[in-house]
Amino acid sequence: MTAHISDTFAAQLQEMRTDVLAQLRAQHGGAMSRAESAAEALGNASDDQSQANTERELSFTLEERESAELIAIDAALKRIADGSFGLCVDCGVSIPASRLHANPTAMRCIDCQTKLEKTESDRL
Repeated sequence: MTAHISDTFAAQLQEMRTDVLAQLRAQHGGAMSRAESAAEALGNASDDQSQANTERELSFTLEERESAELIAIDAALKRIADGSFGLCVDCGVSIPASRLHANPTAMRCIDCQTKLEKTESDRL
């Protein structure tokens, strides 16, 4: 992958990283910690415990998803830095640019990703 293309993906990933961090900060009400945010949610919704529990679970689920996304972004940036970005981590073939444009955190070619997902679904 050329340096120009790597720079393009790095810029896209940095923008995604900034967005995810902003979403995480927004969930916490800015400088509020996770514990403070949860306590506030419980206190504000004391009239309807079921609604409070649902909102808290949704908040934690969103935070987990965003944290996983942040980890994937950082891993992609590391692959750019070490020169392995755009290569499947399982078989080593080049991941098509169209796949990387759609999902710049992709670690696997479509064949390997399909095999992984099938294996995971078979375990369930």
